[in-house]
Amino acid sequence: MQFLLSDLFKDLPQLRMVIPNGSGAVPYHWGRYRGLAQDPGRPQLAEALMENAFFYTCVYHQPGVTLLNEVIPIKNILFGSEMVGAVRFVDPETGPYFDDTRRYIEALALSPEARRAIFEGKGRRVYPSLDALLKAMETAA
Repeated sequence: MQFLLSDLFKDLPQLRMVIPNGSGAVPYHWGRYRGLAQDPGRPQLAEALMENAFFYTCVYHQPGVTLLNEVIPIKNILFGSEMVGAVRFVDPETGPYFDDTRRYIEALALSPEARRAIFEGKGRRVYPSLDALLKAMETAA
């Protein structure tokens, strides 16, 4: 809400915020945030936030990652993993470890380009110094 009710990204257009853990409650409350921004006449979320806010995918079950993908635009989803993370146990319902988050992205019905964007493209966009380092390594190889 502080992002919505401020001019933070207008004042600091190069600032990038990464919201962890599937963005917490954001996918559940997206409509609420849209309405709360609209009421005081703030810009729509796409205009106010989505050039600067990124949501990473470290959610320990498929329904959570699926919801994130349905609500948040692909251009704002950034792969995140905590392997070995907070829950270092095998999920007795599915078999793999809870914190093996790559499999949740791989299970989504995404184009190869969208999947690559989540796994690599956003990381390069959000962290330009990482992009520069990787480009230098690619050039040297």
